[in-house]
Amino acid sequence: MSAEFIARESFRSDRRSPLRFILSHILRQPVYAITMIIGAFANAALASVVPYYIGQAFTAVTQGDGMAVVTASALAIVASQLLRAGLQLMRNFSSEIFAQRIERDVRDELYASLLGKSMTFHDMQPVGEIMARVTNDVRELNLMMNPGMNLIIGSGFFVVVPLVSAPLIYPSLILLPLAFAIAYVLVQQRYLRMLRPQAEDVRRSFGAMNAFAAEALEGLQVVKGAAQEKRVEGQFAALVDRVRQATIRQGIIESRYVPQLLLGLVIFGGFTHAAILYREGLISIGSVAAFVGQVMLFGFPVFTSQFSFTQFSNGFASAERILAILNTETDLDQNLQGRAAEIAGAISLEHVDFAYYATDKRILQDVSFSVPSGKTVAIVGQTGVGKTTITKLINRTYDVASGRVLIDGVDVRDWNLAKLRSQISIIEQDIFLFSRSIADNIRFGKPEATLDEVIAAATKAQAHEFIARLPEGYETVVGQRGVTLSGGQRQRIAIARAFVTDPPILILDDSTSAIDSATEDKIQKAIWSASRGRTTILITHRLSQIRWADHIVVLRGGRVVAQGTHDDLLANSEAYRRIFARYESDAAVTKSQG
Repeated sequence: MSAEFIARESFRSDRRSPLRFILSHILRQPVYAITMIIGAFANAALASVVPYYIGQAFTAVTQGDGMAVVTASALAIVASQLLRAGLQLMRNFSSEIFAQRIERDVRDELYASLLGKSMTFHDMQPVGEIMARVTNDVRELNLMMNPGMNLIIGSGFFVVVPLVSAPLIYPSLILLPLAFAIAYVLVQQRYLRMLRPQAEDVRRSFGAMNAFAAEALEGLQVVKGAAQEKRVEGQFAALVDRVRQATIRQGIIESRYVPQLLLGLVIFGGFTHAAILYREGLISIGSVAAFVGQVMLFGFPVFTSQFSFTQFSNGFASAERILAILNTETDLDQNLQGRAAEIAGAISLEHVDFAYYATDKRILQDVSFSVPSGKTVAIVGQTGVGKTTITKLINRTYDVASGRVLIDGVDVRDWNLAKLRSQISIIEQDIFLFSRSIADNIRFGKPEATLDEVIAAATKAQAHEFIARLPEGYETVVGQRGVTLSGGQRQRIAIARAFVTDPPILILDDSTSAIDSATEDKIQKAIWSASRGRTTILITHRLSQIRWADHIVVLRGGRVVAQGTHDDLLANSEAYRRIFARYESDAAVTKSQG
């Protein structure tokens, strides 16, 4: 599987190679591809008409045939170029639509793939690098099609047309155009072989620079707080310099563009050859002019191919980078045929082991406990013992290394992934809010929720009062990640978001850590009310929440060292007594400071 969740599969590109990938998208737009090719061929064919009629006029004048032939030739040139202009408009219009649609389709496909990638994938990928591929690399595919491929196809016909027209003037005149065409193809192959790896280096260095910039901006508060602006600026400047150096190396390759030398040689050789034939009386002066004009058509592919083949190399390198994401495998899958029933809420972990990707260190080892449906369990332990990891195994953000996680007696791997996750709500300490209205953030898990439902959920979460005081109430747009709100306000909105979805399983991962004691008392009552009839998992340092849990699991070093009720653990578990005593001490210090 290349994704754990498939958002949409209306079209699947051929992902076996960059070339197949590009062709599969090209074939999605056959009409515009055909009209672009027709326009390109007509452009070259009608361009060759001009030197032909000029040659006719030269012959007529030198032979004294009068102005009738000259006038007819002029009118033919004007008519042919008007037709050429109309077909060029069709070609350019088609190529632009062609390129824009391919960019749209590739970006749509890539975005859908990114949504479906597992958290293991996203944990290992810098956001800035991903954004470089979603934006800049996809844009390079657009530019590869237009003007890149548009010019390559068009210039290709300009190479072919003289091969057809030259022997019609005199058979031996095909020799130099044919030699040029063969040399041109061989030189371009060598040019592309040299250019392609350098284009890939440019794309890689740009991605690294973009990743660093995104990370620095994401952590700007830390950078400023530590007064490290100059150091970060220096690191970014070094990455910019890498992009510059890679681009310069690409420019050096482009500067050694041999076809320009070939063009000069073929023009000189062609004129010399035609002049010899004229001197021997084999062709007329008009034929010399016509042939030289045909040879001059080689100028268009020579002068445009340097740019167009560079654009093609950049687009091909970008296609490789996009495919690297699309083809990344994951063990998680959507499991469309899996169990899709309503969850009752019973949770069991059976001998669960887990280690995060790219590390051999086991975060969880032989963890086993059960939570009956509708009950509340608190998971306690020091930082780093795997409490949050357990919650991510329950909703199958990650899969266990060994053992099983069961919901209602069914392994989570046997559930339909979307159905499973839609019935589990997790409220974490690090709350993420989208840059949209508060109402939209609250109804995110249930887009069809009415404003009355949103207000009711916010009221339960003790958020309605502060929301009502905001300038635009529930329509107030929060900043990125909710930075315009306090930590406690963000957590209350997250709790309201959970209340709207009314999930059978509610997981609270230290979700009241940023809330003052007075607010906590109110939210505590709301959580207590909300937990009735649903399975609730608490990860908390709040003694008030630990006490009222039906069952408590004590973790130490990734293992379950004790479990039971609060009173049982106080009486029988030294590990729990130490943790509980530390929590009481921290609570007392906090209260005295308050």
